[in-house]
Amino acid sequence: MRIKVLLVFLITGLFVWFSSCRKDFEYAPSAGNLSFSKDTVYLDTIFSNIGSSTYSLKVYNPTRDDVIIPSIGLQNGPTSAYRLNVDGIAGKTFQNIPLNAQDSLFIFIETTVDISDNDLNTLLYTDAIQFDAGSNIQEVQLVTLVKDAIFLFPETDASGETEMITLDFDAEGNQIQVEGFELSDAELNFTGEKPYVIYGFAVVPEGKELLIDPGARIHFHKDSGLLIKEGATITINGALSENRELLENEVIFEGDRLEPSFSDIPGQWSGIWIARGSISNVISYTTIKNATVGLFIEGDGVLDTPTLTIENSQLYNNASHNIWAETAYIEAQNVVLGSSGSSSLYCSLGGNYSFIHSTIANYWSNGFRVDAALEIDNFIPNLDNNANSAHLVKADFKNCIIAGNGFTELSLTSNDENDFNFNFSNCYIKFDDISNSFQTDPLYDFENNSNYESVILEGDLDFFRTNRNDYRIGLDAEVINQGNPIFSAEVPLDILGINRTSNPDLGAYQARDKEED
Repeated sequence: MRIKVLLVFLITGLFVWFSSCRKDFEYAPSAGNLSFSKDTVYLDTIFSNIGSSTYSLKVYNPTRDDVIIPSIGLQNGPTSAYRLNVDGIAGKTFQNIPLNAQDSLFIFIETTVDISDNDLNTLLYTDAIQFDAGSNIQEVQLVTLVKDAIFLFPETDASGETEMITLDFDAEGNQIQVEGFELSDAELNFTGEKPYVIYGFAVVPEGKELLIDPGARIHFHKDSGLLIKEGATITINGALSENRELLENEVIFEGDRLEPSFSDIPGQWSGIWIARGSISNVISYTTIKNATVGLFIEGDGVLDTPTLTIENSQLYNNASHNIWAETAYIEAQNVVLGSSGSSSLYCSLGGNYSFIHSTIANYWSNGFRVDAALEIDNFIPNLDNNANSAHLVKADFKNCIIAGNGFTELSLTSNDENDFNFNFSNCYIKFDDISNSFQTDPLYDFENNSNYESVILEGDLDFFRTNRNDYRIGLDAEVINQGNPIFSAEVPLDILGINRTSNPDLGAYQARDKEED
């Protein structure tokens, strides 16, 4: 009797198992009941002929029935500029895609659009992913804004070799070569008509000037940059913008990925290199961001003529330094040097520096940072000799802010032999010597009026949004009305064009109410 009962249970169990397995393969055609993670996929903005990032769409079967999706395809068919990948298979059309009950599948979408034959500088390119057909058809819209651009790149010869330039020399005197090219005379004026996309290093030849007009947008591909050679100059004529979001008159240097997910990724391109022997460079109303080194500036060693005059500009989110200067001569006004992976401003091997109403504030959050926001030295540390020593003729900071998320944001290193002249007047300096390691160092004697005059060492700066490199100051800032009017008379307007001739605040911005922003 017991054996018969066991046989009944065994036979019943096998029947149920076979029935359930067979049901897994019984699919019904979908009847327009699919649901989607979004009804429109925006692939953000791309340049003509440059591929987009990959975007995803999730397709759900909310019913209790396993279904077959008869067809998935692009509305524009094989001619569409979009590309699909459905559950690991690439293509533009797909047939009989199974989707189990209350399950989902991923569709990945990319695009590359050529608008060179279009008269417009921008084009809104659209298509749709269609599921099934006829009365059961369902659609998800695809939208991409495509910009035309001027592409500058090294030539490739018949053998496939790419044009190279000598960027520098190593310690043994060997050439360091990278892919690059010299800008022709016809390419030495960047306008605001179309964006520029640069591949490799673009070189301004000796004796030439690169002129950049207001509103120009310059984008660099990975490992690309701009080199201003000896005897060459760059003049960037950005202007004050009325719209703080659009920055319509500002000149902007950044990477060539326009998607929002790339807007704050450092190290997307190499940077701008002003080589030794290049003088009288001018930068106005310019943003330089997301490079490895925003500006690398080599002085001529003579220091009679400014290597660079920079005003009303901001550099931030560069992987190493925002400005790295070697024995350079820099005059700066209304400059904002925000977060960077190392120091925001590194003045090495001496030089001649004047910063008025500038904000040097490093709140780097992309990793561990050792260096102070502002570093100044007159030799290369860790060398046994002073072969690479130089004189710090002058380093003057007036009505400035030096701050960050570290304890001490000022680093001064002297070899005690060469000149090391510096002065901070009416400046805020973040300097919390919790270990007392600087207590006996005369370089940090804040009572010495020849080096420090009317400095503030603590207090709230009430920055707007340091995580977005927005270093405007609110009405609770400790630095309000702390500027010297004599210095502000040299820079009567702040970086946003606000008058500061009376009761000037420290830094590049006059204080404003955050609620009015």
